[in-house]
Amino acid sequence: MTTESPATTLAQVSDDLANAVERAAASVVTVNARRRLPASGIIWNDTGLIITANHVVERDDEITVNLPDGREVAAALVGRDQGSDLALLQAEATGLTPATRATTEARVGHLALAVGRPGPSGPMASFGSISVVGGAWRRPRGGQVEGFIRADVAMLPGFSGGPLVDARGEVLGLNSSTLGRGSGLTVPYRAIESVVSSLQTHGKIRRGYLGVAAHGVQLGAPLVSALGLQQESGLLVVAVEPDSPAERDGALLGDVIIALNGEPIADVEELQDRLTGEWVGQALPIRVIRGGASHELRITIGERD
Repeated sequence: MTTESPATTLAQVSDDLANAVERAAASVVTVNARRRLPASGIIWNDTGLIITANHVVERDDEITVNLPDGREVAAALVGRDQGSDLALLQAEATGLTPATRATTEARVGHLALAVGRPGPSGPMASFGSISVVGGAWRRPRGGQVEGFIRADVAMLPGFSGGPLVDARGEVLGLNSSTLGRGSGLTVPYRAIESVVSSLQTHGKIRRGYLGVAAHGVQLGAPLVSALGLQQESGLLVVAVEPDSPAERDGALLGDVIIALNGEPIADVEELQDRLTGEWVGQALPIRVIRGGASHELRITIGERD
C-alpha cells in the first residue's frame, strides 16, 4: 500500500484552494462607484444583478462594473440598505455566471477564502478559517442584520462587496469591512436573498415606525396580578414625536406599552424587531397601561426614513 507524502497532500490542498478561487472569481466583478480604490461585487443572477457593499457605493449614478471577461459596463443602482451594508446594482449585461450558493452550512473551523476583484490585475484572495457563526444582531446605528459570519481572513483594500467562499468556491456570504465595528463581518447569503427581494421591490428595506421614545420598566407584582399579565416588564413612553403615527392615533406620554399585535413587548429591541416592513400602512392593536388600567390603541404603522 502506498501513502502520499505530506508535501503531496499539501500540494493537493493548495491546488484545491486555487481552484476554489478560480471558480468563485468567475462571479466576482469590480465595482467603480467611489472616488478612491474600486471595490468588489458578486454576480447574483445571469440577468446582471450585482450585490455589493453599500458603503462602497458613494454615488447613485455613473457607476460601472468590470466583468470577469474584461468588459466594463454601466450599472444602475436598484436600491441600498445601510443597516445590512448591502447595495443592489443592475449591470447592462446578460449571460453572466451567477455565484454558486454554498450547499453546506458554515461551521466554526471550516476553511474559507475571501475573494475580491478590486482592480484590473484580476482576482485576489486571502485564506483563513471561520471563527464565529452568529445569529441576528442589531447595528449600533440601527438596522438588524440577519446573522453573520466572522472569518480570520484578511479584508484587503477593495475586498468589501466580494464573497467569502468555502473550499469548493461556493459563496457563504458577502464581506463588509464596516460591519462588526471595524473588524469586518460576512453577511450570510440567505440574509442577502431576503434583502435583494426587498430592494428589487421597494429600492430599500422597509421598516415600521411608531414615533415614540421609550425605555424598559418593571411593572410591579401588584399591577401584574391586577391586570392578569404574563410579563413583568414593559416600555414606558417618555416622548411622542409630533405628527407621528403614535401621536395621531392617541399614544400619550407615560403610557406603558405591553403588547403589539397581540404579542407581549418587554424591551425596546423587541419592539424594533416586531416593526417590520410588512406592517407599514396597517393599523395594529397596541396594548398599553394608562392610569393603572389596560387600554388598546390602534396605531397605523408608519415607515422609517
